[in-house]
Amino acid sequence: MNKYSEIRNPNPEFRMKEIMTPREAAEYLSVHVRTIYRLAKNGEIPCRKVGGSWRFKKEALDEWLSWVENPSMREKDNKWKAGY
Repeated sequence: MNKYSEIRNPNPEFRMKEIMTPREAAEYLSVHVRTIYRLAKNGEIPCRKVGGSWRFKKEALDEWLSWVENPSMREKDNKWKAGY
């Protein structure tokens, strides 16, 4: 095993990236990638378009998921709808 083996053979338990693609976000949230695109297009999930591609912050998704599970956290609503 050399120092580049982690790059070629990423370990699924390896630290999750801070910024995720739609496919990575879908895997992280255990939903279909089409669901991620629909939520992003409708502004229902915290994300940004970078160079025409959607990107998702893991921290923002965690906060959003907490808000979805506990709607009484209304102050978070304005934070993620305004962008992260």
